[in-house]
Amino acid sequence: MSLRTFFIIPCYIILTIGLSVFALIVSLFDSRGNRLHRIAGFWAKVVLMISGVRTELFNPEVLVPGQSYIFAANHRSAYDIPVLLSRLPIQFRWMAKEGYFKIPLFGWAMKRADYISINRSNAKQAYQSLIQAARKVNEGTSIVIFPEGTRQKTDQLGEFKQGLFFLAIKSQKPLVPVAIKGSGRVLSKGGFWITPGTITIILGNPILTEGYHKKHADLLMQKVREAIEENLKK
Repeated sequence: MSLRTFFIIPCYIILTIGLSVFALIVSLFDSRGNRLHRIAGFWAKVVLMISGVRTELFNPEVLVPGQSYIFAANHRSAYDIPVLLSRLPIQFRWMAKEGYFKIPLFGWAMKRADYISINRSNAKQAYQSLIQAARKVNEGTSIVIFPEGTRQKTDQLGEFKQGLFFLAIKSQKPLVPVAIKGSGRVLSKGGFWITPGTITIILGNPILTEGYHKKHADLLMQKVREAIEENLKK
């Protein structure tokens, strides 16, 4: 049990509201959302600092400057989001649940930042979101996805959603497996107490998708899963 939690939560709420308002104002002069993404990165760094969370990033050298990627990360904790925002050395956009975009201020800022909502309960709308994401990647914007679709209760990988790998195949851009370790110990799914600690990000070697077709989605999914599992064991 960490009493730090009672300090973090009100700070988190104030910080999120304040920066959401600021981001909405900045969005009037930022049609591409790049400045908004940097504001989100600042928000993430402050959240991690007040939470007593340290971060480590391994293998950033696998990323080629100017190249757009699709990052596929395991999802264990709400802290996975600020960790990726603060440490991935590249401009990117999220694919996030539709419900997040309905949150006043915060959700509006996400929309203005050009993040992509996905409604997994509606196959047609979900497919349109994947098409939109593929278009952004082809235009040079990297995308971060959580193939499991939701946070897991244990360190074991959950079932991957095949539709997200159609995105990689549609865009024909490299897919980067991302292993996040330690976030579940900071804040587990359904948990309340925030425990200071270290969260590690390990970037796997990019998996080329050129020449893949829809029928290869299962093969691509298995390659990513194996790469993430291997790095989680390190």
